[in-house]
Amino acid sequence: MEILLDAVRLVVHHTEVADDSYRAEALLRTGEPERLAAGVTDLQRAGAECVVWASGAGSFLYGWEGAHEQAAALARAVGVSASSTPLGLVHAVRELGAERVAVASTYSEEVTAAFVEFLRAADIGTAGTTAAALGSAAEAAAWDLDRVKELAAAADRPEADVVLLPDTALHTAGHEEELETLLGKPVLTGNQVTVREGLRLADRRAWSPRLGRLFARREAPPAPVAVWGEGRARAHSGRGAHRE
Repeated sequence: MEILLDAVRLVVHHTEVADDSYRAEALLRTGEPERLAAGVTDLQRAGAECVVWASGAGSFLYGWEGAHEQAAALARAVGVSASSTPLGLVHAVRELGAERVAVASTYSEEVTAAFVEFLRAADIGTAGTTAAALGSAAEAAAWDLDRVKELAAAADRPEADVVLLPDTALHTAGHEEELETLLGKPVLTGNQVTVREGLRLADRRAWSPRLGRLFARREAPPAPVAVWGEGRARAHSGRGAHRE
């Protein structure tokens, strides 16, 4: 993603986990404050402008308020603004102006339902869900693009404005454009949104069509152009002209 997004440095600190299973209790342990704070020194030495906890269920299982408390604790520990992947998903859905989403989940039905409740707390409706019920992050990471496409297509609904793939273990970075071509609508993936959330916190912008519509460059309206003739200046704004 650093290659796709020129002039953006993405520092990754890997949190240590003894169990990468997708059981709810194991996922909750990944987001414990002391575990997240363990990488503070490395991130500070790297000069990080902001920090995003790159986990789906390790954040949203704490609930809407709990996810914000988790991010606030991380911000206090590192000394810069902080957020998480699920909070970034909410911001990204709002940025795209979407109202209803479809959820393509690698988690169990129970964990997926917790994500739907998290979205509901953010006033985001869910058109439908598909839960693959994988056993671990390692299993999700082993999926190839074809299986990711199958999951996204299975989750999609005609009434959904956007399809969400919240799991950061899935290898989706750089494939968002292809997924959107398949589904004919925006697709938000865990890793894509994690980076976008960091850029939002750092008040920076970056563009790459391969990362989907979320990273598509927004064209600014044309600036007024002075056209000289007949000894008078005429200003054109694209909606007509007037004499001065």
